[in-house]
Amino acid sequence: MAAKKKKPNLTDLSTPLHIHLIGVAGSGMSGLALLLLAMGHKVSGCDRVTTSETERMQTLGLIFSSPQTAASVEGADLVVYSSAIGPKNPAFAAAKKAKIPLIRRAECLAAILHTKQGIVISGTHGKTTTSSMAAHLLRECGQKPSYYVGAEIPILGANAKWDPEGDFMVAEGDESDGTLALYKPKHSVILNIEAEHLDFYRDLDHIKEVFATLADQTSGKIVYCAESPVAAEICSGRENAVSYGWETTDDQTDYTASDIRDLKGSSAFTVKKNGEVLGDIELAIPGEHNILNALAAIAIADICGSEFSLIARALSSFAGAKRRFETKYLSPSYRVIDDYGHHPTELAATLQTARSLKPSRLIVLFQPHRYSRTKALADDFGKVLQAADMVFVTDVYPASEKPIKGITGQTLVDAMKKHGDIPAKFLPDLDRAHYEVGNALESGDLLITLGAGNVHEVGTRIASDLKILEALQAVAPAGEIDGKIYEPMRKHTTILVGGPAQYWFEPHSFYAFAFLVDSCRERGISIRIVGRGSNILVRDGGIRGAVIHPTGGAFSELSIDSKGHIVAGVGVRLKKLASYAGAHGIGGFEWMEGIPGNVGGSLRMNAGAMGVEMFDQVVRVTFLDEDGVIRTRERDEILAFYRNVQELRRNFALQAVFKGKTDTHENIKHRWHQSREKRKGTQPIAASAGCTFKNPEHIPAGRLIDSMGLKGESIGQASVSDIHGNFIVNNGKATAAEILALIEMIQKKAKEERYTDLETEIKIIGEDEPQF
Repeated sequence: MAAKKKKPNLTDLSTPLHIHLIGVAGSGMSGLALLLLAMGHKVSGCDRVTTSETERMQTLGLIFSSPQTAASVEGADLVVYSSAIGPKNPAFAAAKKAKIPLIRRAECLAAILHTKQGIVISGTHGKTTTSSMAAHLLRECGQKPSYYVGAEIPILGANAKWDPEGDFMVAEGDESDGTLALYKPKHSVILNIEAEHLDFYRDLDHIKEVFATLADQTSGKIVYCAESPVAAEICSGRENAVSYGWETTDDQTDYTASDIRDLKGSSAFTVKKNGEVLGDIELAIPGEHNILNALAAIAIADICGSEFSLIARALSSFAGAKRRFETKYLSPSYRVIDDYGHHPTELAATLQTARSLKPSRLIVLFQPHRYSRTKALADDFGKVLQAADMVFVTDVYPASEKPIKGITGQTLVDAMKKHGDIPAKFLPDLDRAHYEVGNALESGDLLITLGAGNVHEVGTRIASDLKILEALQAVAPAGEIDGKIYEPMRKHTTILVGGPAQYWFEPHSFYAFAFLVDSCRERGISIRIVGRGSNILVRDGGIRGAVIHPTGGAFSELSIDSKGHIVAGVGVRLKKLASYAGAHGIGGFEWMEGIPGNVGGSLRMNAGAMGVEMFDQVVRVTFLDEDGVIRTRERDEILAFYRNVQELRRNFALQAVFKGKTDTHENIKHRWHQSREKRKGTQPIAASAGCTFKNPEHIPAGRLIDSMGLKGESIGQASVSDIHGNFIVNNGKATAAEILALIEMIQKKAKEERYTDLETEIKIIGEDEPQF
């Protein structure tokens, strides 16, 4: 049995130690690694995953291993573990077996903090922002502070730093597990105290005990927020207490903010100390809660001897911490923000700040954090989320908790319905949440992703695709290209099926179309042109790349030229073309009234009915050639076959000229009526993509399918029409997978029983599973 080792002194820098950190990839543990490395210790660490941060720390000297194994702790003098690490962890168990001293993360941080004039920033909300702000102020004021913050701080360069020359060390103190009571700082800040982390604490009184212990153990000043009743209750009667808050007429608060100005994205205010004006502050981050955070940082910097002019200059450049009201994308049309807030009070402050930016609509995607919190605070969440215009709620991010029966994201949607009529929807699949949220966005909207889990990944994805969408729209004059991300293709196919289009564009002029196609090609973005969506089946995974739907403007125009020919843009519906021709006494188009497509798609497929095909009436077609030039070709220059026009596999039709015959309105109306009656008797009314299969040489496809007894055959909500065997219809909510399975079954039976290969006439496009 190994002999018990003497507990080493990690603050004795004359004798560096080998310190191992279990869970080193986490933000809290990675900060400790940076401090210990800079102090001169040999530092190793293990985690379940390799991250960009572990890779960066390896360049600084970290010895990293993954996964967490017993071998990883061999040779360590001391092992540090986070609260997420349990006794069954292999590295933890091996250290215990080898009698290597084990300490918690907070114990390690407290030991380091006590070698300096420690400044602990504590509270239920705002710790990361305030601690990073305080560290930034002290650094810019020449104090050379060491610091430890629980998130990535762009302006600081890292979440932790050890500076041997400075006297002060700022540390974010975590109250979630009671370890806040380990600190004995020179100064402390108590931002606010609320009922939180009730998976660990009995109640609010239990939480107050921990903060009271911190206050008791603070030898210097206790800076507290006078606007927090519980913080004031604990701190106000102490001789070393220093308060901050809003200015009032009979205020006794030490540091106050007044004359607050909202600068839409930033804010300005006047700071007074004991009633005397110190000066004005322009804060680079928005929100009244951040003004209070700034007051706390100002008070600490002032107590530590910093000049106010330097404090003011530093605050004007403070850009905030990662995931604290962090702007992910900003354009004249959209703003995407991410915030770590996961408690009702945090959400209320964040949504108030978002409202101050005056968006047309405030859209929220919220990821509840922990089942216990969701259950305990559901009603409060239901109230504060009323501040949004539209809310999407994901399923619960469990952290280390096990599920609680009946508690999901739907719990909060139900809670919202009790307090108002704000549209709210539960999105249980986070991996696909971006489709619905991104598609809901309109010009002028602000989208904010909220939560302490991985919800920020959704906002990052949406921001990335919005950037490309708007860049492609910008290739044409304003208003000539409308666009959305993740447009459901079921809205644009006649069979009402299909996953989302990554980018959906509606150009309204030939040149806007040409610029858009050229720009997509330059970026390597695939292109698909869709008209009304007949004769196509889009798979459930949607279409990666750009889907272009020419509509409006020149694409929707109809006219008659000097020779009596009809000129139609490719966005014109065939039924409208036939009606227009008939109204002007031009016959021969009546067969088109039953074709559900547009001119463009019908040209590409050489659609036909009643013994007539599109190219029987084409005079000429204007194309966007594959080389990006707009050209016109006469009919005899274009090869057109049964359901196949090779010219339009490579090029894009923009406009076509058609010929008809002058006729009486009575004759045209009669043929129109004949076409309609025949269609009603032979084609289903239910949603379909038109004829599913091409006709084999020896027998029509519909008759073949009927002869095999397949009419009415169903898979899920997809079935073979009872009226016409060559039509597969959507009976309500069919999926592409169900339709494809039915097609495959029909093809297999035709091959086995009739020795016939059935080739699909409808074009099957897109992905089976999401690819974007």
